[in-house]
Amino acid sequence: MALWGKKKNKETDPDTREERKKGIFRRLWHWIKNINWKDPVTRWKLMFASIITLIVIGAGGYGVIAFTNSPTFCKACHEMAPEHTTYVASSHSNLTCVQCHIKPGAVTMVLHKMKSLKEVYYHVTGIPEQIVSTVDEAVSDENCLQCHSKNRLVTASGDLKVDHKGHIEEGVPCISCHAGVAHGKIGVRKLNTEKDRDKYTEETGKLVMTKEYTDPNMGTCIDCHDKVNNGEKPWKDTAYLVPKNPEEEKEKTEEVNSKKTTDIAATTETTEAKISDSAVQDEKTQDIILQAIGKQQKDVKLSMACETCHKQIKVPENHKVSDWSGNHGSTAIQQLDKCLNCHQDSKWIKDVPTGNLDSIIKSNGQDSETSKYTPNLTVGKEQTRNNQFCSACHANRPASHDQSNYWLTGHALNAKTAEQKAECFVCHDREKPADGSTEAKAPTDIYCQYCHRTGFKSDVQ
Repeated sequence: MALWGKKKNKETDPDTREERKKGIFRRLWHWIKNINWKDPVTRWKLMFASIITLIVIGAGGYGVIAFTNSPTFCKACHEMAPEHTTYVASSHSNLTCVQCHIKPGAVTMVLHKMKSLKEVYYHVTGIPEQIVSTVDEAVSDENCLQCHSKNRLVTASGDLKVDHKGHIEEGVPCISCHAGVAHGKIGVRKLNTEKDRDKYTEETGKLVMTKEYTDPNMGTCIDCHDKVNNGEKPWKDTAYLVPKNPEEEKEKTEEVNSKKTTDIAATTETTEAKISDSAVQDEKTQDIILQAIGKQQKDVKLSMACETCHKQIKVPENHKVSDWSGNHGSTAIQQLDKCLNCHQDSKWIKDVPTGNLDSIIKSNGQDSETSKYTPNLTVGKEQTRNNQFCSACHANRPASHDQSNYWLTGHALNAKTAEQKAECFVCHDREKPADGSTEAKAPTDIYCQYCHRTGFKSDVQ
C-alpha cells in the first residue's frame, strides 16, 4: 500500500503525463483530494506524521531559542565583548542574559527574538551598532523578583536601612539603585564604545567591575530623595534610569564642535550656560551636605541626615572635640585619604564620571583608594577648594573677617608663622593665579600681591 490511499493501476488509470503538466500546487491539491480519508489506517498515518512533525519543529525551535539565550551566543559578537566580560566578573554570572533582559513569558520571548533580528542583521552585514539598554529592554522588576524578595528592610551589609517593598510599591524600579550590579555602569562610563571593544579580556572585566560602580551610588539616593522633596518622581522618566548611547552622544559632540568654528556667539552662550549649571549643581550639593551633617535643618518629606539611612554611621572620636570645626586643617592634611572616605564629592553626586579603559588597564586597579597617601599641603588646599563638602564651609567668610576695615589693616598679626600663613593660603593665593594654571580655583578673588605689590619683608610662607 502507498503512503496515502491506494496504488494506481497502470492498466486502468489514465496516463499521468497530462497530470505532470499541471503546476506543483495543483498537483499537490489533486493528490490530497484523492487521499482516502475514510480509511482508518490513513488517519493513523496522518496523526503519526503530525506528531513527528510537531516534535521536530518544537525541538528545533527550542534548541534555537535556548542557544540564542545563552551567554555563549551573546559573546560571539564583537560588539558584545564589554557586556559579556563584565557579566562574567559580576555576581550574576550564574544567570543567563535573558533572565534579566527579557520579561518572563513566552510572548515577550518571541517578540524579543523578532526585534533582535535587527541586531543579527547589523552584525552579519558588518555594521554593528553600539549595544545599550533601550526603553523596551531596560531590566524590569519582574526579572529581579524572580530571585530576590522585596520584603527586605536592611541591606546584606547590615548598614543601609532600605524599605525595598515601599520603593517597589511606589513605582521606583530596582535599576534606579542597582544599575551597575551586572555590568558596572560601563554605558554611563563610556567604556563600551567601538574603540575599546577589542581590549576586553577576562582580566579587564575584573578591573572594570569595582565596588564603586557595582554597588548602589549614594549620590543616586540623594538626588532622587531631593527631587521627591521638591514634588518630583524622577523614575517616571526613562532617561533618568537608562544610559544614553555613547556613540550617539559622540556624534552630537562632534556636531557641536563643528558649529563652534562658525558660530562664536552661540559657543559663548553655551559655555556660560554650562558654568551656570555647574554653579547651581555646586550650590545644591553643598545644601544637601549641610542637611546631612545637621548644619542645616529643613522640613522635608525624606530626611537627608546620614542616620536616616545608615545604621552603622559613626562620627570619629577626633571630630567630637569642641574646636574641631576651626582646627581640623592640620589633621586633614595628615590624613586626607581617610577624610575622603566620607567627604568626597563622588559619594554625593549622581553623575558617574567618564572613564578611560587604557588608564584602568595600565593602573591594574591600583587607584587612589589603594595607593599610599603622602601628606601634602598643596593637595590639601586643592581638595579644600574643589571638594564641595569642604567648600560648603570654606566658601563662607570666616567670623574673624567680619570687620573688613580692621581686618584689612590688622590681619598681619594673625599670619606671622608658617602655620598661620598656611591657613590663609587655604583660601587666598600669594600671587595672582594665571588663567588655567591650576584646577584649584580659590573661593575668593583676593590674593596677597593684590595689595602687597612691592613684595614682602619675608618670603616665609
